Amino acid sequence: MLYNYFDMQNAALGPMRAMAQMTKTYFSHPMMPLSRTYLGKIMSAGADVLEGVIRHRGKPEWGFQAITDDKGTHPIDLARIDHKPFADLIRFRCDLAKNPKKVLLVSPMSGHFATLLRGTVLTLVKDHEVYVTDWADASSVPATDGTFGLDDYIQYIVDYIRLLGPDVHVIAVCQPAPLVLAAVAILAGENDPCQPSSMTLMGGPVDPGAAETEVTKLADSQSLSWFKENLTASVPMQYPGSGRRVYPGFMQLAAFISMNSFRHVDAHMQHFNNLIVGDGDSAESHTKFYDEYLSVMDVTAEFYLDTIQHVFQERSLPKGTMVWKDIPVDPSKITKTALLTVEGELDDISAPGQTEAAHGLCSSLAQGKHKNHVEKGVGHYGIFNGRKWRENIYPVINEFIEKNHNKS
Repeated sequence: MLYNYFDMQNAALGPMRAMAQMTKTYFSHPMMPLSRTYLGKIMSAGADVLEGVIRHRGKPEWGFQAITDDKGTHPIDLARIDHKPFADLIRFRCDLAKNPKKVLLVSPMSGHFATLLRGTVLTLVKDHEVYVTDWADASSVPATDGTFGLDDYIQYIVDYIRLLGPDVHVIAVCQPAPLVLAAVAILAGENDPCQPSSMTLMGGPVDPGAAETEVTKLADSQSLSWFKENLTASVPMQYPGSGRRVYPGFMQLAAFISMNSFRHVDAHMQHFNNLIVGDGDSAESHTKFYDEYLSVMDVTAEFYLDTIQHVFQERSLPKGTMVWKDIPVDPSKITKTALLTVEGELDDISAPGQTEAAHGLCSSLAQGKHKNHVEKGVGHYGIFNGRKWRENIYPVINEFIEKNHNKS
């Protein structure tokens, strides 16, 4: 019922979206005298902000085909390497990378598409061959393809690591950090020859109990049945995944926005002012960010509820009670895969301490294979995108990859 209501609301906003687009076009057209007046600029800016807020967005494109520098244009080759019902494995290559290492970039499956890591990929591909987990929108996966829970997610990661071989370096961004750690622990427990050379865990809830946030408070404040009854819904008939139970993307987005509602209001007010004064660069940056941020996907209900239960409420991994397909998950088995953790000082989703906890769990790993980096003045998204990611965080990751390549 909830999902159907959202769809009805989205359809009802169609005329308003059309009116906003027409208003913006009319008051910004150079042939219209009003476009050069203050009133015209206000009307155009207001329509732009309104249309951006209520626009219906689908899955974004990666949006890049090459990197241009002072030596010319360097094409980026994008190819689908593997397909599974709930994910594609996408490879990115560029001739800028002179001695590329294989890097498996595990994107979060928490409401946003893998394209949220566009800036991460663009930085990595200059030096490495990058493979990205492109998770599917659960509403597009037919119910006949079965369920997808925490065990299935870990299986996908294990499969991808084995596919790419023993010299791969794994980077987990945000949500998958504990699951990548679990996958590497499983490979280590089996003494699998494809154990990664290194893994980098960035801003993820390896141990949510290490630092309290609004996310951990919510998880601890309600029972699992409450989350199931109030935050999951059935996909309506008009979607390929009709009948599948999901945690809808629009609910995930609403939760994120509610955590920083004043910040988002201020951002849109500033965008309004930038449009009026003609600050095109700032306006374009705002539009690009929110086009990505407001593009959301559904997550299977079983994966969402498994995450609430095992990652947040029971904290199975840090407490040593996690089991994958009847196999105990023990990070202390890891001896070959070097561990780097990256945290943002101002991260209010996975606060500092939650990711660093991985080092204590990997107790058998040699001292020289441990490294933790905390970036000052950076929030959750700044860990993997933006200037500080490019200038401060990525060099640490790249050096760690080079140092630990093919070392056991």
